Amino acid sequence: MTPNSPPEQIACPTCDAIYDVQPGARLSCERCHTRLIDPEARVGLRLLLVSLLSAALIFGAVTYPFLTIKRFWMTSDATIIDTALAFDGPLLFLSIIVLALILLLPALRLALTIYVVAPLVLKLRPLPLAKGAFGWAERLRPWSMAEIFIIGCVVALTKIIAMAEVTFGPAFYMFAGLVILLWAQDKLLCRYSLWKALEK
Repeated sequence: MTPNSPPEQIACPTCDAIYDVQPGARLSCERCHTRLIDPEARVGLRLLLVSLLSAALIFGAVTYPFLTIKRFWMTSDATIIDTALAFDGPLLFLSIIVLALILLLPALRLALTIYVVAPLVLKLRPLPLAKGAFGWAERLRPWSMAEIFIIGCVVALTKIIAMAEVTFGPAFYMFAGLVILLWAQDKLLCRYSLWKALEK
């Protein structure tokens, strides 16, 4: 930026307030207190650790039982994939979409985030196509609906708990932890600083 050029500006994604960007300074919205710029997030060690832990929880969530249902002398364990693919026939396509929204898309977004952030944390040059990878990670964010699935499961189980004994397996708590970590990932991510680091 030349001395006579206008200052760079950024808009708050929550309330659309406009602010001038001061190089190297933190910036939060004075109106809604949304964090806009955090230069320390440029190398994002905490973001990388949260992403790696989230990926580990996804692996555990698809490995261990999600639910255990007991009725009389019969006991049945169901993984999260079994739960998501509970429908068959004409509704099988809907089940596949649900599985993609709650597992595949979050896993892909985590992989893209790790691909982009890891070299910056290690003080290396960004990997090839890092900008495009981060762009796709941002496009997938609204479609990652793990929290909707966990809420839906709790609501559905309250309706069948009178007919059978239902207990949550380890994968349920892993998946609940994943929802919290995905929320934390969005809070830790400083998109402005990350884009600037990729441009350099």
